Amino acid sequence: MQRTSAMTSVQPDWENFYPRPISEKIPFFSKDGRLYDCLFAQQFNRELLNHLFETANKLKTVTHRKDGADHVSSLLSDKRAMLYFVQPSTRTFMSFLNACHIMGIKTSEIRDTTTSSEVKGETPEDTVRTFSSYVDMIIMRHPAPGFVEKTAWLMNRTGRPVPIVNGGSGKDQHPTQALLDVYTLYRSFAGEIDNKHIVMVGDLKRGRTVRSLSYLMKSYKGIKLSFVSPKEFRMESDILDFLRRHDIPFTETEDFRGVMKTADAIYMTRIQDEHDKSGESKAVDYSPFHFRQEHLKEIKKTCVIMHPLPRRHEIELSVDDDPRAVFWRQERNGMWARAALMAYIFGVDKKL
Repeated sequence: MQRTSAMTSVQPDWENFYPRPISEKIPFFSKDGRLYDCLFAQQFNRELLNHLFETANKLKTVTHRKDGADHVSSLLSDKRAMLYFVQPSTRTFMSFLNACHIMGIKTSEIRDTTTSSEVKGETPEDTVRTFSSYVDMIIMRHPAPGFVEKTAWLMNRTGRPVPIVNGGSGKDQHPTQALLDVYTLYRSFAGEIDNKHIVMVGDLKRGRTVRSLSYLMKSYKGIKLSFVSPKEFRMESDILDFLRRHDIPFTETEDFRGVMKTADAIYMTRIQDEHDKSGESKAVDYSPFHFRQEHLKEIKKTCVIMHPLPRRHEIELSVDDDPRAVFWRQERNGMWARAALMAYIFGVDKKL
């Protein structure tokens, strides 16, 4: 594999590599100047995003016909992918699985480490490297922050690397969720994302979807962000520092009603209590951060309401009937965006 970074001439050990700024690490996860491993939202720039969105649009159009669907499914019929999802997932797993099927990629899966040799004492790293002997891509969802990146780092130092795609890593990154979220904005606003006011609501401290989406805002002009959350679950400083460095204005508030009126997009999230270590979520009143039927009268007619799902009570079910609620469309967009990403990684995007 041809690497474009000087980093490959002197490969540091993991302990020295991992703390480096992501901007320095991105070339190591590229091949011939193109994205190879998809690990961070920061790997996407505006040019690549637009290309992937155009590719996703083509896939949707072409596969409406049987001959088109047959053509697309032949493009990667020689490829195999492993879905290594050892953190609970339904939507992301099914989205990736069906994206593989659209492109003709054959799939295998591991969703429980008790069925693997890890129960015999094999390290997770060795387990994943074993999988790579059988497949051409590994799509991973793992509860440990940094584990997916470490896997890609290890594989790229071997004689047979395969692309690693991050399907969710701890609470830090979920790049393909950010990709499909921006694709949803792109389709909702006819390709015009610049100068939009985006309101993110809920558990921002532990929600990797809002973290990853915030990173992608650097690709657009005139974006304004409002972070709405209980004080216990405010967006963490690393994201706020990133926004300051890129001159992206943001506000933090607990007044949801005060900011929703000017929002172009409202991105709702659930409370992430699966990350609780001390039961802190139970002590927080989350009800002021719910979107209710009554709020539909207060938001713009052009505003879209998004949610990465699954939801609990943060969006009333009656809101689903409003055409501005796009979260079910958002979920379907994920399948197409991920199929487009696979087409790009394997270099068949120009054959559509």
